[in-house]
Amino acid sequence: MRHSRPLRSLGLLLIALLVPVCLHAELVWTPSTGWQAEGGAVAAFTGEEGRNALDIMNRARSAEENGHYRRALKLYRKVADRYGKSAFGPEACNRTAQIRLAKRQLPKAFDSYQQIVNNYPNYEKFDFVIAEQYRIASAIADGARGRWLWGMLPGLRQREKAILYFETLISNAPYSDYAPLALMRVSQLHRRHNSKIAALDALDRMINFYPNSILTPDAYLRMGQTFQSLVDGPQYDQASAIDASTYYQDYLILFPKEPEVAKAEQGLDEMKTERATSKIKMAEFYHYKRHNYVAAKIFYNEAITVYPNSPVAHLARERLDKIAPKIAAQEADLAARASRTPVTPKPKKKKVLWLF
Repeated sequence: MRHSRPLRSLGLLLIALLVPVCLHAELVWTPSTGWQAEGGAVAAFTGEEGRNALDIMNRARSAEENGHYRRALKLYRKVADRYGKSAFGPEACNRTAQIRLAKRQLPKAFDSYQQIVNNYPNYEKFDFVIAEQYRIASAIADGARGRWLWGMLPGLRQREKAILYFETLISNAPYSDYAPLALMRVSQLHRRHNSKIAALDALDRMINFYPNSILTPDAYLRMGQTFQSLVDGPQYDQASAIDASTYYQDYLILFPKEPEVAKAEQGLDEMKTERATSKIKMAEFYHYKRHNYVAAKIFYNEAITVYPNSPVAHLARERLDKIAPKIAAQEADLAARASRTPVTPKPKKKKVLWLF
């Protein structure tokens, strides 16, 4: 009997430890019963504070159901401010976001969901919150307009804000299925706004952070296409053409059964042709402008090396055959000059100035 008091204390301690679990129980609302924890449990709502929160939540939901959104928002805000640490805190933010969506106030809806992410990371509907944030960002990216001036006039397009929302989602849930989707949308939006370097950064993160995603093949292909769009022509630097070729080749090696293989093959053909043509341009400069046939030979051969079985390589071979005698003559002349023994000039005698 002397152990009964410690055992009772231990039991009370276990109950106290289990109370937070009740606070995170999923909430369900019906018009007949109001808000209840999943399974009908109401233990989380006991005490004066719990009863007050429950009463406000029931009045808020009734107002929402009857279309009185302004009153519902005011009541949900009161719950979030006064009883934010209860089970009703995240649910009040969730219902606020749902009302904002109904009113087409997309940025405010996103912010309400972000409040859940920041303050309630263990919210049982966390995956739903991330999915809703992705849906909002996608709607804005696709040109959806909100409402302003008391809901009467359409708001301005805010596609740039969609990039920020997608990046926020990636930070919120980097291991969710929505993170790679968001990165692909970010790259698409940057390309749409002609920010190709930023688009490449998003695609590079996609490839490095999510190598096993079903979207990774598309990221490789878009990397090649984006680098290709940076190519200015054969007379300019070919660094982008080389990068594009690399990603097209990687795509063909890593994903040979993907449906977009033909696009990668075409892109690789165009980039190798571009690079070989660049070598031809250099060869023609030395050939026709400088009459330096030995230098021209070097660049014609590089064109052949870059893309051996191409029309450009065929042209390079024709040019080499045409100027072969001139190349031989210049090479012989250079060899003769190199074999000559240089004459060492005699040192001049120094004049001595005598001072008397």
